[in-house]
Amino acid sequence: MASNVLTAGAEAAEAANPYETAQRQFDQAAAILDLDPGLRQVLREVRREFTVNFPVRMDDGSIRVFTGYRVQHNLTRGPAKGGIRYHPQVSLDEVKALSMWMTWKCAVTNLPYGGAKGGVICDPTQLSLQELENLTRRYASEISLLIGPESDIPAPDVNTNQQTMAWIMDTISMEKGYSVPATVTGKPLSIGGSQGRPAATGRGVMVVTLEACRRMGLDPSQATVAIQGFGNVGSVSAELLHGQGFKVVAVSDVFGGIHNPDGLDVPALLEHQRTTGKVRGFAGAREEISNSALLELPVHILIPAALENQFTMHNAARVQAKLVVEAANGPTTPEADDIFHQRGVVVVPDILANAGGVTVSYFEWVQDLQSFFWEESEINQRLTRIMEQAYHQVDDLAQQHRTTLRMGAYCLAVKRVADATAVRGIYP
Repeated sequence: MASNVLTAGAEAAEAANPYETAQRQFDQAAAILDLDPGLRQVLREVRREFTVNFPVRMDDGSIRVFTGYRVQHNLTRGPAKGGIRYHPQVSLDEVKALSMWMTWKCAVTNLPYGGAKGGVICDPTQLSLQELENLTRRYASEISLLIGPESDIPAPDVNTNQQTMAWIMDTISMEKGYSVPATVTGKPLSIGGSQGRPAATGRGVMVVTLEACRRMGLDPSQATVAIQGFGNVGSVSAELLHGQGFKVVAVSDVFGGIHNPDGLDVPALLEHQRTTGKVRGFAGAREEISNSALLELPVHILIPAALENQFTMHNAARVQAKLVVEAANGPTTPEADDIFHQRGVVVVPDILANAGGVTVSYFEWVQDLQSFFWEESEINQRLTRIMEQAYHQVDDLAQQHRTTLRMGAYCLAVKRVADATAVRGIYP
């Protein structure tokens, strides 16, 4: 599972439409770059949005119709790339926003991909394993018009995992008549998955957090960290940051959070979570806290690793952290961004901070295409090098334009996509 499903309460529900947020962020970067008006129109909209309503046979024999989406924002720099999420709040605008962010995320790390995203409106906790398989295979068949190794490569996201990807790969392969492992990434190792992929997003978060601390003069051994969301990304981030000497003092999941200002024993907490399925009840916690309260703790570093719109105009002024590393997609609204900037809070944006997952997904795709696989140490070295280079390029651009790291990342990404679009021209 890419991350646990949670929100910061009623305030999150009032936050901006995610697609409007994505467009506003693009508009800011386009203005800084003085981008050609025609290119602005092209890059501001998604290229293709596909809605499917499909039947699924339930365990009791009844038929239920689900709605799913697959959106491709841009294909100029290569095949579309992006995850698939299962969640009751999935909407077309959310998927459109996520597809746009994927375009910029791939461009920031200079991967030869465009951006895509998919989702199905459902509550997977209310479905049996067989019902999830039926839903996944039918959804995969419906979007098979779009996906494939040379056109659009899905990956896991919220409430989807390796098993989900295995079902999709098998469905597409059965329809083709031969195995097509490169049609998805994030698969099990036994069918063409990559070493290092499950931990890739969290590892990328750790790398950029270290780089940000170096630039800020913050000693990891003296830094406290709070992490909202303790699914795959949040838990791996906690484990790796703990290993680098950071003091993780608070974490939360869908059931709530825990806090100990003296620091949490992360290895013991991970074992507790594996045993109980939640972080609450951990013996090493001093107190239990809500997800919204976690965001306002007196810590040096805050890592949102859940869903969009966690920081809004309602709570940004109460955030005490000096560094926010966006492990989640779109956790900060533009209004909150402005407040953070005015208060001197450094934000490492999502399109950089959580790009480790798509980077190792790219490695997996390359390995599948050539049927030659790398060792985990090589993958981690390549990932670290790419993430460090991207951070330095983003930071340098932000300083050059006297702007935030988010706008530095957007300027880097938008210019790469705009240059590719301009040189290819408009067909016909």
